[in-house]
Amino acid sequence: MKTWNNAIKDAVVSGSTAAVASALALVACGAAESGHPVSPLNAVSHWIWGDRAFRRNRATVRYTLTGYLTHHCASLFWAVLYEKWLGRPVKSMSETIGDAALASAVACVVDYRFTPERLMPGYEKRLSKKSLLLVYGAFAAGLAAGTVLNSRARY
Repeated sequence: MKTWNNAIKDAVVSGSTAAVASALALVACGAAESGHPVSPLNAVSHWIWGDRAFRRNRATVRYTLTGYLTHHCASLFWAVLYEKWLGRPVKSMSETIGDAALASAVACVVDYRFTPERLMPGYEKRLSKKSLLLVYGAFAAGLAAGTVLNSRARY
């Protein structure tokens, strides 16, 4: 098992790739479902700006940047836990993908079953359940890609 320091260092890469991958999924799903690509990212900022964030469709510093930064920080948090308990050098892609999928599933369950509404991601107010599945799948793919990048950096 990795030390906390190593988990944090590796999470910078895996969490950032997961954040970008899932943010791209949020934008794609927002565009497909409502014609407003950044509306799901805006919704993430509801923990600061309240319910107004759920109704914002245009890109703004206040809602979009805050939403993305919140999303990125949350991704780093989950990536630290993933790296600490599941992260290891890539032995097989199927194992890496399975570990990343497990971490993403745990994040989803915690986000929607154990988190107070004010701290939930928020994009569930703007996206269908099918899109949420795609977003968490993209998050898992980003974690797996980050694990591969971390493994390659060591050798």
